[in-house]
Amino acid sequence: MRVLVLGGDGQVGRALSARAENAGYQAIAFGRDAVDATDENAIRAAIETTGAEALVNAAAYTAVDKAESDEAAAHKLNAEAPGLHALLAAEANIPYLHISTDYVLAGNGTAPHKESDPCAPQSVYGRTKRAGEIAAWQAGGRVAILRTSWVFAPWGNNFVRTMLRLAATKPELRVVDDQRGGPTSALDIADAIYRMLPKLADPKQKDATGVFHFQGRPAVTWAAFADAVLDEGAKHGHPRPPVVKITTAEYPTPAARPANSVLDCARYSRVFEMAPPDWRVGLAEAVPALLKLL
Repeated sequence: MRVLVLGGDGQVGRALSARAENAGYQAIAFGRDAVDATDENAIRAAIETTGAEALVNAAAYTAVDKAESDEAAAHKLNAEAPGLHALLAAEANIPYLHISTDYVLAGNGTAPHKESDPCAPQSVYGRTKRAGEIAAWQAGGRVAILRTSWVFAPWGNNFVRTMLRLAATKPELRVVDDQRGGPTSALDIADAIYRMLPKLADPKQKDATGVFHFQGRPAVTWAAFADAVLDEGAKHGHPRPPVVKITTAEYPTPAARPANSVLDCARYSRVFEMAPPDWRVGLAEAVPALLKLL
């Protein structure tokens, strides 16, 4: 299957390229400079010229805090583009898979969030991503929305790389300990997407469309995740300062963060027969690669 990937230069986009061959796919990935994910003519041409058999959107406005003062740009890429993608995919009679986020949920309570839980995003980023989910679904066609969280990879800018960079110069790292979620390797997300596409492409598979939750296990706080990152870095001789646990109130940001980002992944596991991955395996792969980038 030939898979057209938008946002091919991002964390998940690069992972889709890296994992394609082993999964039996041909990933044709375009970064923003090659194909603008908001450009109808460019996307239609890419679908036609590549002979794409599926369209995956890994493009997003992910600068969560910047979005609070740049809503127009966030809305164009996060809210408007997915509806366009879904329409073009339906026009070409190919499935469309859209990557979304835990930020579309309220992030309250303590129980893992199910796909059926009410959406109540608390930030511009969350609201625009939720609008994109709705637009993609309303466009029709074979559409699946994969919500994930706390994404990291052996490349790009992410929490893991930031912690390693700070550890090289800081005597201690102050990290929020009252937000809980599931770190998720971009490579695991790529594997999850490739697991989805055959069923999503099959009209007989009625349960393969709609919203699915997928994230790494076990659930942890940001502070606990930071400890794991630094422990892994120490195995490679990197400095290992202590992590000081703080509250969200002690680290104010322009955009509100969900306190509970833990997702219930039971529906994904049932439909696609793949259990949530252990993020610690992905972390062990990512850390040595990210250390080389510091």
